[in-house]
Order: sequence, then C-alpha cells, then structure tokens
Amino acid sequence: MSSSPALMPDDPAVVLPTFAEVEAAAKRLRGLAVRTPLLESPALNDRVGGRILLKAETLQRTGSFKFRGAYNRISQIPEAARPAGVVAFSSGNHAQGVAAAAALLGLPATIIMPADAPAMKLANTRAYGAEVVPYERDSASREALAMEIAERRGATIVRPFDDAGVIAGQGTCGLEIAEQAAALDARLDALLVCCGGGGLTAGCALAMAARSPGTAVYPVEPEDFDDTRRSLAGGERVSNAEGGQSFCDALLSPTPGHLTFAINRRHTAGGLAVSDAEVAEAMAFAYRTLKLVIEPGGAVALAAVLANRLETRGKTIAVVLSGGNVDPQTYAEILAGRPGPV
Repeated sequence: MSSSPALMPDDPAVVLPTFAEVEAAAKRLRGLAVRTPLLESPALNDRVGGRILLKAETLQRTGSFKFRGAYNRISQIPEAARPAGVVAFSSGNHAQGVAAAAALLGLPATIIMPADAPAMKLANTRAYGAEVVPYERDSASREALAMEIAERRGATIVRPFDDAGVIAGQGTCGLEIAEQAAALDARLDALLVCCGGGGLTAGCALAMAARSPGTAVYPVEPEDFDDTRRSLAGGERVSNAEGGQSFCDALLSPTPGHLTFAINRRHTAGGLAVSDAEVAEAMAFAYRTLKLVIEPGGAVALAAVLANRLETRGKTIAVVLSGGNVDPQTYAEILAGRPGPV
C-alpha cells in the first residue's frame, strides 16, 4: 500500500508539489485531458460591470476537473504495483476521474462512495468499470474503509486532494487559464476556484504564482463548509461544525488538506463563501444565459461573482466552472426554484 501518515504542513518531511510538477503533469495529460475553453459572455460582463472569463471544466473528460489529478497520479504508479489496482474515496467527481483514468491505464479501481451520492455519479463511476463500495456518511469513515481495502489488496490509495500528484494534475487547469488569458490579452486581476479539500485551488495557485503572479486567487466554498476560508483567516487548519447542510455535494470536506492548506495559505488572497440559494441562482443563470449545465459544487465560484462577494467592476476575473455532473431531477428542481438535497 502506498499511503502515508498525515503530516503537518511545517513538518520537514513534507515535500510540496512545485510548478515544475504542474508542467510535467500537463505533458502527461496532453491528448488525454480536454483543453477546456475559456468562455466570455457579454450578458455576464454587463451584469457585473467587469470582464469574466469562464473556464468550462464541465466539458472535461468525466464532466469535471478531477480527471486531471487522477490521471496524473495514477500514471506515476510503478509498474510492479499496478496489478493490485487503486482505491479512492469520493462523493462522485474524484470517483469518476479515478475510474476513468484507471481504465485508460489498465488498472482495477475500487471507489468508496457515500450511499446517498448523486445517482448519476454512482452510475458513471460503475460505467467506467470501477467497483463501488457504498458507505453511510454519518456512521462510517471512508478513509478507514479505503485503508482496510488497500492493506488487504496491496492497492494504492489515490486521495481526492491531499496528494502531490493529484494537486499537480489539477494545476494544469490553472496553467491553461493563464495561457488562454494571455492569448486573449487579458490581465487577470483574480481567479475564483471552487474549494472542497483545496486540491484544485492549490494546483491553480501554483500555476498562477508562476505564470500570472499579479492574479489574486480565491477559493470559494458553501457557507456551512467554509473551513478553508476560516483556516486562511486564522492561519491554521480548522474543521467545519457538525450538522452543516449544503446541496454542494462535491464540496463537503470537513477540513482543509495538510498539503493543500500549506500551499493555499502561501499563494491565495483569502476565501469566499456563498449560500445554497446563491448557488442555485448561479446554476439557473448558467442555464438560461450561458447555456451551460453546472452542478452545485461547480457553480460556487460563479455564484460568488453574481452575489458580489468580490469587486468586479472594471476587473478581469477568471472563474472555474468545475463540474457538470448533476442528477436530472435535482437540476429540474433547482431551475424551478425548489432546490433539494443532491
């Protein structure tokens, strides 16, 4: 098994991923990950009084950015360890990314998923050939289940965010944004990124620090799950209170990752948080005006722009639309103004 004990960010044994690793990940992903477009909407620009560039990771392989990190990590597993396969835990998007990447590389995959995960995410993960092991969020530890299976099978654990290879892979999204913005002659004042455990934010922050150092990077979270925002404000990792509710199923991590927080506290400008109602409004706006389908967790950064969580007038801001895997019934309820549990 290739898992390791949790380390504190300041522990000398911790080696954080670098921008060079993001560049290496981009080479591994070339021809496999979609170079998703950076879109612009005159209607959105007019509404907020600035220039908003939308990174449509909804169009990525598996419907979210997660394929980037999963493939980069799994492709680096030594040949001798590959027959034992990989184990991951996820509410759905990392699950699909790992399942698809493992299938491409010929590795068996086992995914620990909550029993109440969106049906689409469960079905898609199985369709990529992975074995799905359900668990109850309130009574079982997905990490403990993954560790037990990995120990028994000799498999490699592919963590959803707190892994250098995963972070570097997610950073290719930020690298593309920097390159695409430069091609548009757009100087980015800010980049808004959805945030659960912080892997996408950390990878994008590494890319921006190297390629667009004047760009302020902001992680965006649901209000009841704003552990990264509060951790950045306080200078140390904190956890969310029990009992919080949000329909942003992809962003319900209880605490920032060790590696991700170490990067994000150095390279981000502070966190933002939005309500579920604001997320639902952003999803409806994306459907009606942008003609894009976005899942709740994928819409938080757009929600922050629409809800004026950041000054937009006269600014050029990139926004990551991180995923589009939403169940049809849930989506219909949100568009009808009746958002329910995802």
